Order: sequence, then C-alpha cells, then structure tokens
Amino acid sequence: MIFVKSEDLKYGMRLAKPIYNKTGVLLYERNTRLTLQGIESVKNFGLLGLYILEPAEPVPPMSEEDLDFERFQTMAVFSIREELDNIIAGREPINLKRLANAIITNYGRLDHKITFTQNLRSTTDYVYKHVINTAILCALISAQVYYTPTEQEELVLAALLHDIGKLLLPNKVREKYDDYDTNDLIIVKKIQNDGLGLLRPEIGIDSGVRRIVAQIHRMEYGNSNLEQGKILKSTKILKVANLFDTMTCMKISEEAISEIAAIKYLLLNKDEFDEEIVGALIKSINILTPGVCIELTNREKGLVISENPQNILRPVVLGFSTNKIYDLSNNGVYRRYQIVDIMKTMDNRIKVDRERLEEYMNKR
Repeated sequence: MIFVKSEDLKYGMRLAKPIYNKTGVLLYERNTRLTLQGIESVKNFGLLGLYILEPAEPVPPMSEEDLDFERFQTMAVFSIREELDNIIAGREPINLKRLANAIITNYGRLDHKITFTQNLRSTTDYVYKHVINTAILCALISAQVYYTPTEQEELVLAALLHDIGKLLLPNKVREKYDDYDTNDLIIVKKIQNDGLGLLRPEIGIDSGVRRIVAQIHRMEYGNSNLEQGKILKSTKILKVANLFDTMTCMKISEEAISEIAAIKYLLLNKDEFDEEIVGALIKSINILTPGVCIELTNREKGLVISENPQNILRPVVLGFSTNKIYDLSNNGVYRRYQIVDIMKTMDNRIKVDRERLEEYMNKR
C-alpha cells in the first residue's frame, strides 16, 4: 500500500481504503479502480491523496468494525469542523453534545479492544482529525476507568475543544504541527489562551469542560506548576490520549511513530503519565496482537502468535529466519530478547488464520 498525492493519481489505480462522504455514505469501495471521473471527484473533495494498492497487492483484510471506525471518523471530522468554526464565529455549537454522545455511544461502552486506525493529516485538517481521534481515545479509556455518563460527556467535550486555539495559528506555525521552537511556543501559548476564551457559558460550554481544557493547556505549555492533587483525572486522561494520537498520527512531511513505541514512551515516563490511565489505554486498543510483525533486539524479524494480557510488551513471537519461538513472558528469555518495534508498514492489519495459530500454540 502506498500513498499517492491527488495530482499523481492515474487511471486504473486500485483504492486501498474506502471513501465516504460527510454523511457516511460509501462513495468508492476498496479495490475500486479509479476512472478519470473518480480522479476528478477526489480533487473536488479536497483530498490530499489516496492510499493505493500496488499492482500485485491483495486487498488488506478489514473487519466490519474496522470499516465502521473509518466511516465514523470521516463523518465526525466533518461534524467537528462545523462546530469549531461556529465557536470561532461566536455562534453556539448546537450539535457539539450530540457528536460527543455519538463518540461515547460507539466507543465509551465497549467490552473489547478495537483497532485504532490513524488517518493522514495536512495543515488544513490536522486539528479536526486530532481532536476527533483524541476524543475517541478518551471515550475508550473512560470506559476502562468506570466513568459515569456525565463524566464521560465532560471529558469527551473537553477533548473535542482542547485545540480550538490552534485553528487561529498563523500558517507558518501551523505547518510545524506540534514541532514548535521556543518562539513558536510563545505564539501557541497565547493562541491557545485565546481559544480558551472562546469557550464561554453563553454558547453552552460548561465550566467543568473549561477547567479540563485550561489544565491541559497549563500542563502542555510550560505552566505545569499545578499541585498533583488538583489535577483532574479527566485532565490526566486527556493528556495521555492527546500525546498518543500526536505521536502516532500520519503526516505527509514525516513518518509516524508506531503504537508500541508510543506506549513504551508513556510507560517509561511514569512521573508524567498516570500508570492506571496508560494501562486503560493498553486495554482498549489492539497493539501486539497475533499477526503483528515485529523486530527483536537480536535483529530477527518475527510474528506475534500469542498476546500477553498481563504485559503487552511480552507476547509469544515466532522468528521468521530461525522458526524459533520466543516466549517473552519467560523472564530468562526476556532478559536476552525484547521487542524493538513493530515492522514498518502502511497497514498493520495483517491477515492471519487464527485457528491455525491456536492449533500451532496447542502443539507446543
């Protein structure tokens, strides 16, 4: 799977991912061959480009839940664009709570992990896609820490609104995404404060939502002198979700960090990120599940054949070159071998015969 910019699309190329309109109606299925009319439509949609299957590449597997996730993301991005633009214009965001509750209904009450699919971002849509993904992550985490419906709504609303100020940034600063220098941070800090000022009770923004947003701004931009006891749990959740999405999102200008590298970073920095909340994130999304290709510290590439629910970093791995089993839950094995990272691929949904894997594991 490769990313092709809109201006480089060619007749006959096959789509790797479906395309939906803003109401979630499927416009083009996966494996659809592009026509000249289709290429023109893509340009009219304002898309930067498309994920295209290479000539001999089969269609990657996607479950119904995966397809629903990408469909929901698309609709939610269109919705939040309207709501944030309304707030900036001084108007009430009349559908904001409806969007927050849709996110909670879909992702705040699950009893299983999901595949958290990232989307490609540009300077024009980065904020909208970031706040939607962050809100989804917050909903997932909130279910694991047993939040009440009221607490969930307040948290998800704060996630949707926390970066509204960045829509006011000058283009030259916005183009840096979150890779700001000292001078940029001064501008971002002021702009984010201006954004907080837009979240007024007169347009229906509750004080609890404002408080979470105000705290996350203070923690992000150098004013982290909040007493630990006064930091809201919702702020801690938003901080974890915000960073995880920022680290793993796909941008045209740079390569994304893998989910496992982001999780390692969160786990290593226990003083900065709440351990319970990071654990709740790990319980919410698929990371090192059967079928994921990884690289070990001895440079051998391998396949995860059994997940470790107790410690995500220590699954059972089958080495490609040696056909050796590495049971990383064994302390002796783990002292010698650890997972360096997930193997770089444009799509981590690897097709695996689960029954064959279970049969293989039972023979050990």
